[in-house]
Amino acid sequence: MVKKRMGSNISNWLVWSAISISLITHLPRWQNWGIRGVPRDALLGRAYWWTVLVGGVLTLARFSEAFLILRAKDIGLSLTLVPMVLVVVNIAYAAVSYPAGRLSDRIGRHGLLMSGFVVLIVADLVLATATNLWGVMVGVMFWGLHMGLTHGILAALVADTSPERLRGTAFGVFNLISGVGLLMASIIAGGLWDWYGAPVTFYSGAVFAAIAVLGFLVLRWRSSNVDLSRSAGK
Repeated sequence: MVKKRMGSNISNWLVWSAISISLITHLPRWQNWGIRGVPRDALLGRAYWWTVLVGGVLTLARFSEAFLILRAKDIGLSLTLVPMVLVVVNIAYAAVSYPAGRLSDRIGRHGLLMSGFVVLIVADLVLATATNLWGVMVGVMFWGLHMGLTHGILAALVADTSPERLRGTAFGVFNLISGVGLLMASIIAGGLWDWYGAPVTFYSGAVFAAIAVLGFLVLRWRSSNVDLSRSAGK
């Protein structure tokens, strides 16, 4: 009975996730139509909403770091060494964040962000298949690397795609969507962990990360089409 109820709750969260993603997907169209009596420069644009969408889906893939600790403990890490998981995550995060930010200013943000998505998929797959503590720590290291490659660059994309006068609102909406996504991701991950085990949890994270990759490719395609249209108009 409890298992059936948990499965129902997970299904409900997945349905609401799909509905939320669908609504966000259509937001760019609404923004482009404009609202009567509201100047267009008072609205957030299409590129911004696609950035929010991609960031929101990515958040569904990177649930709470508490699951990394649970995975290490599941493999056999003693309670006294549990903090080492977060130490490894933060060392990898700190090591790559500054170089990634500098590089994104020089060569652009999209390629590095895509690499961050791929690294997250690798982290999930390694954590799902790890059979010993060394394997888990390698997955944890990749998890920290993906954080360094995505957190700052996503924030930079929010700033790049939002009007200066609405930048505070833009970051507020982005953080709201990301926070809700993290809550949903952790609830789903908890249910999957309890009833299907750790591997399924991380495989699911890899699937969500792959969806984020597809969304990001659509974002790039739309952006390139807009640029081509503007060039043709000139």
